[in-house]
Amino acid sequence: MSQADNEPYAFLYLKKGSERRIASGHLWVYSNEVDTGRSPLKDLMPGQGVDVLSHAGRWLGNAYVNPNSLICARIVSHDRSHPLSRSLLVHRIKVALGLRRRLFRHDFYRLLYGEGDGLPGLIIDRYGSFFVVQLNTAGMDRRREDVLAALDKVLRPEGVLLRCDNEFRAMEGLDSYVEALGRIPEEVEVIEHDTRFIVPLRRGQKTGWYFDQRGNRAGLLPLVAGGSILDVCSYTGAWGLQAATHGATRVHCVDASETALDYVRRNAELNEIASIQTQRGDAFKVLKGLRAEGARFDVVVLDPPAFIKRKKDQRAGEEAYRRLNQKALQVLNTDGLLVSCSCSYHLSASRLLEITYRAARHVDRHLQLLVSGGQSMDHPVHPAMPETRYLKCLIFRVLPRL
Repeated sequence: MSQADNEPYAFLYLKKGSERRIASGHLWVYSNEVDTGRSPLKDLMPGQGVDVLSHAGRWLGNAYVNPNSLICARIVSHDRSHPLSRSLLVHRIKVALGLRRRLFRHDFYRLLYGEGDGLPGLIIDRYGSFFVVQLNTAGMDRRREDVLAALDKVLRPEGVLLRCDNEFRAMEGLDSYVEALGRIPEEVEVIEHDTRFIVPLRRGQKTGWYFDQRGNRAGLLPLVAGGSILDVCSYTGAWGLQAATHGATRVHCVDASETALDYVRRNAELNEIASIQTQRGDAFKVLKGLRAEGARFDVVVLDPPAFIKRKKDQRAGEEAYRRLNQKALQVLNTDGLLVSCSCSYHLSASRLLEITYRAARHVDRHLQLLVSGGQSMDHPVHPAMPETRYLKCLIFRVLPRL
C-alpha cells in the first residue's frame, strides 16, 4: 500500500461554465476554474486524489491536485471505478509498451510520455534493461513507490535512474534530486537508424537521449549523401553522425558543452567515422565566425534548446530563432538544406515557418519547405491537448531568391 492510499479523498467542484474544456477531454484544471467556496484548495494536500465535478455535480474524472500550482489538478482517469492506483499504472504502462513494441526493433525509446499516454507528470525512457524516470508533478511524486512497483511488474528493470531534477518540479514546489535504484551504468549504448551511440545517463542532458527527434532525423537521411553537414547544438552528435553513416562526406559538430563534444568524438570512433570536426562555442558566435572564414556547408541542422519557455519570453525568443536561422543561411551552399527545429511549445510550426522565411528574405534566399515534422511516435499527441505537441522540425531547400 502506498502513501497515497491512506490519504482522505476529496471533491473538486468547478465554477459554472468551466467544465467545457475538461468535458472535451483536456486533462488540466486551472486554479481559477475551481469553485473554492465549495472546494477550498488550501485544505488539500499536494498530490492528493480528487474527483473532479462540474458546477452541477456531474462527475468529470479522477485527478490529483496541487493547490500551490496554476495547474491545480491533472485528470488521470475517466473511469470512475478505476482511479489512480498501482493497478492503473501497470495497465497504462502495458498499453504504452504495446505501441513501442510495434514501432521499434530495439528497446530504446520513450516508454511513457505523460499526458500523451494518460499519466500526467510521468516520463519514462527505456535503454534496454535500464530506465530513466521523471516524476514531474506532486501527484506522481507522491506515488513514487507505486510507479516503481508498476514498472518492475511489467518490465523487471535491471536499474532505474530517477532524474527528478528539472524545472517542472520547481514549479510544483518539489525538491530536485537524482537517485539510482539497482545497477545504473554511467553510460549506455543506443542504436538509431543503424548508427551506434554512447549516451551518458547521469551526466547527460535531461533523460540522456533525445528520442523525440528520431523521425525527423530519419527524414533527413535520404538527402545527405555526398554532402557536408554542420550540426549546431549537436549534443552527442545524433544528427551529424547519422548523416555520416548514410553518406555525408564531412561533418562539423558545434556545441557549448565540451563534455557533449567528447561524446561526439567517441561516437564517431565507435562508428568508424573519420570525417568529423568538433567546435565548442556559442551557436550564434560560431556561425558568425564560420561565415567570416568563408566556410560553407550543404546541410545546416539547427536543434537548439527552447528559446521560449514562458509566454513572457515570446518576443525575445522569436528574435533568437530569427537570428539563428539567418546566420545558418549565410553559411549554406547554393541549393543547400536547412533543418530548423524548435522545442518551444509557445512557438507554432506556422510561426517558425514565418520567422525562417523572414530570415531568408533578409539574406536574399528563397525557401522551399520539404518536410514539416514533429515529435517521434513514442511521444504521442493527446488530441484534446495541444500542449502535448511541442516539437517542430522544418526541412527546407534553400535557393537564390527568385
